[in-house]
Amino acid sequence: MADTHVLFVEDDDVIREATQLALERDGFVVTAMPDGLAGLEAFRADRPDIALLDVMVPGLDGVSLCRRIRDESTVPVIMLSARADSIDVVLGLEAGADDYVTKPFDGAVLVARIRAVLRRFGHASGPDGSHAAGTEAAEPAEAVLRFGDLEVDTEGMEVRKGGRPVALTPTEMRLLLEFSNSPGTVLSRDRLLERVWDYGWGGDTRVVDVHVQRLRGKIGQDRIETVRGFGYKLRG
Repeated sequence: MADTHVLFVEDDDVIREATQLALERDGFVVTAMPDGLAGLEAFRADRPDIALLDVMVPGLDGVSLCRRIRDESTVPVIMLSARADSIDVVLGLEAGADDYVTKPFDGAVLVARIRAVLRRFGHASGPDGSHAAGTEAAEPAEAVLRFGDLEVDTEGMEVRKGGRPVALTPTEMRLLLEFSNSPGTVLSRDRLLERVWDYGWGGDTRVVDVHVQRLRGKIGQDRIETVRGFGYKLRG
């Protein structure tokens, strides 16, 4: 199996070099860039398996870089933010990021989050080859599930609305599969964090909320209902 290639964009020399060394010790191949424009060039040249983008980098900020990457690819993106309560976290998620990590971060935590994202995207969970148990969505009884004008092909991993294809990121697809496997059932944010984001510990529910909003924008605002105080459910 080929080594997992990480694109890491960070303007702080100390953080960039220390993180690159830590990731390489865990078996990742790392391309580290000091600014967003260099990061975009490296992304297009190398086509990495995952991108780690600091929010505040010169030239092209991390949020804008994430948008540019998302316009061209569904490669997983993790944003790095200096503040957990920063609006940049939400902006990054809205731009198409799949997760975020708050700085300063522990190297082991970052590696765990990278591996969790890679598992969701069908990569081999990282250099150690380990797999998390119980994180896969349950197999539906039918290959194509229909909810009004929405069709979810669970084998072909395709979605159509009114007969027209809907482009989803892998994270959005996994989120929709969770809803599709339990239509009419309220799914809590914590359950979605565990099942879709592979969080074995508490996570930031803003990740769920932003992705639900993005999914609604693609499949219909009224298709996923908010149940206040409990979570979300898919209308049949």
